[in-house]
Amino acid sequence: MIKKVLVANRGEIAVRIIRACREMGIETVAVYSEADAEALHTKLADEAVCIGPAPAAESYLKMERIISATMISGADAIHPGYGFLSENSVFARLCEKCNIIFIGPGSEIIARMGDKQQARNTMREAGVPIVPGSTEPVLDAETGKGEAAKIGYPVIIKAALGGGGKGMRVAYCEEEFEQAFLTAQKEAEAAFASRVMYLEHFMEHPRHIEFQILADSYGNVIHLGERDCSIQRNHQKMIEEAPSAALSDELRERMGKTAAAAAKAAGYVSAGTVEFLLGRDGQFFFMEMNTRIQVEHPVTEWVTGIDLVKEQIRIASGKRLSYAQGDVKLTGHAIECRINAENPAKGFRPSPGTITDMYLPGGKGIRVDSAIYTGCEIPPYYDSMIAKLIVWAKNRKEAIRKLQSALGEVIIEGIETNVDYQYELINHPDFLAGNTDITFIERYQQEYAEEQKN
Repeated sequence: MIKKVLVANRGEIAVRIIRACREMGIETVAVYSEADAEALHTKLADEAVCIGPAPAAESYLKMERIISATMISGADAIHPGYGFLSENSVFARLCEKCNIIFIGPGSEIIARMGDKQQARNTMREAGVPIVPGSTEPVLDAETGKGEAAKIGYPVIIKAALGGGGKGMRVAYCEEEFEQAFLTAQKEAEAAFASRVMYLEHFMEHPRHIEFQILADSYGNVIHLGERDCSIQRNHQKMIEEAPSAALSDELRERMGKTAAAAAKAAGYVSAGTVEFLLGRDGQFFFMEMNTRIQVEHPVTEWVTGIDLVKEQIRIASGKRLSYAQGDVKLTGHAIECRINAENPAKGFRPSPGTITDMYLPGGKGIRVDSAIYTGCEIPPYYDSMIAKLIVWAKNRKEAIRKLQSALGEVIIEGIETNVDYQYELINHPDFLAGNTDITFIERYQQEYAEEQKN
């Protein structure tokens, strides 16, 4: 069994991992930048090691410093959380070379599934339905135009490496293509140091449905049901729920089996997510696979009762899955809101600063994952998410009411947040009716802008 884990991350996910390790009797080591010297994760871990200046490129993304901290502290494993180095195959390979357990899939699987083009080809060969798109890497706009003509407009241009909504643009016609391609490619190069792009036919008004996967090194693969992640802005999720209001039991079973087959085809080991686009006609298509724990994993934990972080650690320790597919039962309904330090009325402008006072709700069916406290500093160097508010109830209607009540109690002073914005979103008639898709925020934003004027 793993005895000591270095958590190569910060914020709420670092706190989440440290708590899971504590409950398993595993020691923990936190790493932190100079900006995070007083961060909660550094206080909760058994040890803490400074790995550099505030910018992530000089600290949380410095592989050699994280490896050095692991060796110096005597940790035998690294948990990367999400973001930063969590889907970096070079880092996973470095861990393997240094005989450090990487709590996640092997470097070859990360490389294969992290390259979106290669992942699509793997799924195609396995018979998993994929959105029509390019089959070879696209490096320039002229080649892309030719591919787009074959695929059919509208097309979405995506970075072959990376994620988080970066390096993505939609072209609705040939006249828009070149500018959209060059903009996406420039963003991809800045974010992922890669100019490789790929194209897909752009499905209009689909839902974003992802299935949680667990797989061990003995060939056992199960899915833990779906999460509906359709409420998103600029391809970044804001509200997630499980199960989806759009899936019948028959469709859930069919998509779940497809997700498990996709993971098997990839030779996957660890916790991961198979993501689909679901059309209004009930047809679904593979979009990508995330080879890490997801921000929204708590909603799955709540409807299944399965601790995903602990399962990740057990799998990395060489143990078999604790559950078979027949053991997985979905109970009730869970919804998660991401609380960000940002001002929605001013174009979602980030709002770093010091939290001067705060109150977070509690009670039956309410969970808050965060690393904030009164007096803590929200630095300007990292993602703006500071907390996740998750609720559970016996059905969707009651879960929404509970979330409305819980959001209404949140107090965070000293910085601006999107709490009021989220409250308005979940009171929108389309959200209440479950009538949403990935364009919901875009449509709502126009209403919100008008409200702010008045």
